[in-house]
Amino acid sequence: MTLERFSTHRDALIRAMSRRLLATTAFTLVLLAGPCSLPLMAQTATEIATMRSYDIPAQPLANALKAFGRQSSLQVSLAAEAAQGASSATVIGNLTADAALARLLAGTGLTYRISNGVVLVGDQSSAVTSGEPSADGSTVIGEINVTGQRTQTSVNSVNIGAERLEARNPTSIADVFRDEAGVSVGSSMPTSQKVYVNGLEETTLAVTIDGSRQNNRVFHHNATNLIDPSLLKAVDVDAGIAPADIGPGALAGSIAYETKDVKDLLAQDGFGGLVSESYNSNSRTFTTGLGGWAMQDGFEFLGFLNYGKGENYEAGNGAEVRGTETNLLSGLGKFAYEAESGDRFEFSHERVRDDAERPYRANASVVTTGRPWEPAYRNYKLDRDNTVFTYTDTTPEGWWDPTIRLAYSHSSVETPIFYNAGGGVGASYDGQGESGSFNGKFENRFALENGSLVAGVDFYNDKISLETDSEPLGYSEDASERARNIGIYTQARIEPIDDLRLSFGGRADKQWFEGTTGEKWDHAGLSGNASMEYDLTSFLTAKAGASHVWAGIPIAEAFIMNPAWDYGTSGPEVTTANNAMLGLEFHHEGFTVEGSLFRSSIQDARVAKWAVARANDNYDVETQGFELGAGYDWVDGFIKVKYVHVDAEIDGMPVDSDTGTYLTTPVGNIITVSAAHTFVDWGLTVGGDMEFAPEYQDGTTTYAAYEVVNLYTEWKPEQLPHMTFRAEVQNLFNETYASRATYGQEFGNVEPLYEQGRTFLLSVKATF
Repeated sequence: MTLERFSTHRDALIRAMSRRLLATTAFTLVLLAGPCSLPLMAQTATEIATMRSYDIPAQPLANALKAFGRQSSLQVSLAAEAAQGASSATVIGNLTADAALARLLAGTGLTYRISNGVVLVGDQSSAVTSGEPSADGSTVIGEINVTGQRTQTSVNSVNIGAERLEARNPTSIADVFRDEAGVSVGSSMPTSQKVYVNGLEETTLAVTIDGSRQNNRVFHHNATNLIDPSLLKAVDVDAGIAPADIGPGALAGSIAYETKDVKDLLAQDGFGGLVSESYNSNSRTFTTGLGGWAMQDGFEFLGFLNYGKGENYEAGNGAEVRGTETNLLSGLGKFAYEAESGDRFEFSHERVRDDAERPYRANASVVTTGRPWEPAYRNYKLDRDNTVFTYTDTTPEGWWDPTIRLAYSHSSVETPIFYNAGGGVGASYDGQGESGSFNGKFENRFALENGSLVAGVDFYNDKISLETDSEPLGYSEDASERARNIGIYTQARIEPIDDLRLSFGGRADKQWFEGTTGEKWDHAGLSGNASMEYDLTSFLTAKAGASHVWAGIPIAEAFIMNPAWDYGTSGPEVTTANNAMLGLEFHHEGFTVEGSLFRSSIQDARVAKWAVARANDNYDVETQGFELGAGYDWVDGFIKVKYVHVDAEIDGMPVDSDTGTYLTTPVGNIITVSAAHTFVDWGLTVGGDMEFAPEYQDGTTTYAAYEVVNLYTEWKPEQLPHMTFRAEVQNLFNETYASRATYGQEFGNVEPLYEQGRTFLLSVKATF
């Protein structure tokens, strides 16, 4: 930002920001001062009773308690002699602090007491009672059987829970993954961001939101899945090898997004809410969030609304990046009923809308094409919504643990299409691309003595279409493709011996495909996967896995569909993939070191083009590489470093971001560093992350290096326990760069979308 421009806007921005932040704070304080407010001690008890998501593997007890402290937001005190030689049990699931701690300490003979937000763990090895208060008021933990909790084997996975999301305070999907070296996000704005896992684009993975299949190949210039991360509670990524029960089409793994639930926010009948406000100094963007939830007599209700409005941002070089303004509206609603019998019925609807002026090709700042009739910018309106009905039994007995899900996901892009009306003069007509997927499954989880077995049937009915008002052309461009699929699957997760965990399964799929011409083809195929973890020692684990995936025929994107496509006699080829991974993981006294090798190859990956003869265009894609990581966790903080190297080829040649559309992108080398520490007595957390992308040469193309540093501090004052204040600086050193996965960096006629320059983010959140 220039000094002149800064001077022009400074006073107005400060006044506007102050008014909005003060108004939010004042409104919240009024709420907290009313009948909903509780004494500090009562709030501490509420925090202890609140359900949280825990994911703590079995490990030395001291390390496990450090992880528990982070995930529960409680301070843990443990005598050094009490931890010697002790190991924890695995804790996975949504639990209260009491329940999670009870599971973690199972079989250790240790007692614990929670007082004023501090967990006191002592040595009571002689106690053998199960949960009854001892003479000093401590709870003595007896043996709790958690067999099967460790059998969720995954060779190469990324698991981002509620705690990590809250710490990152993400404003886009790029922020969600910003300290994960193996997950790259291209583009600088949510409306055109795409996710790549080990170099492979998200349409090669099975992507779900609340279990609902996403198949949103609408326009390659836009995001495949526009997501507001403020609505998320967890993200799980299986890189390369996905289980059979994740769904069909998991060529290169899976991404599962989960939105917030009432039971994540309330442990018992009652109600609550939140108000939040944030300000982005670079783009002068205000984002307001409102939420409310309640639970009573088995009924649950939740509602969230988030609205962001702002201007174009500036890159690190001070230049305004036009077409990057914020105009985002998102919402989430859930209603559920859980009977005393354990039968649970849940209905949810989630929607995100982005409506603003964007570059003509929304995934690049400027593309010089020699077509004077194309304007530099046009308006895009992108809508994505997801509706899900789910039935589960929360009190399963024996072999009966069913899940029934019916869902409909939908995405659309509306934008004018320009053409040469003569003499290089442009004219336009309206175009709308849409994708829709009606999908569902019925499955049952069978509890085994040493694990579990899931068996089920799933289906999808997908359609992608283009509708235009193309009368000026004298012909119609309207077209659609459709695919229907039925699959049966089974996946076993077992622990046959103490040190070995296995996951293996398979599925059989039958697909019916219909082209734009009405021609139809049907195909069937088999998929299989197997992975294992073996504890070589108490601190060293070996991992390995492989999979073969049959995915049928992928539907083409909407905006390139041609009603006159020539599919030939046999139609498009079916797409298949093979994946393999191998890794080691070391854990000892808070230290973690891990490494993995991976390779994925996709055969006959369809990326059709508009020309009549190019309906069946397909490519063979291969990515391979390795990932290394190291970290150290202590009670109130952590530091971790990750490094990934990815090589990608298409038909045996180095990849570029244009040929790699819907497939892959050049990644090269990425290094991430992240760290944080909480000063418990002050309620203050400080942290940050860094991304380093060294210069990378792929074939004849050289990709420039960049280094980005982000820092934050978050304050939860003891005097205002419902309030959270946060200050953050992104791109501290004002680097001018485009993230490695951003489109067009190989081409001289493309100016890529540069990321925001130095940006200050201020936010305040109040819960009650």
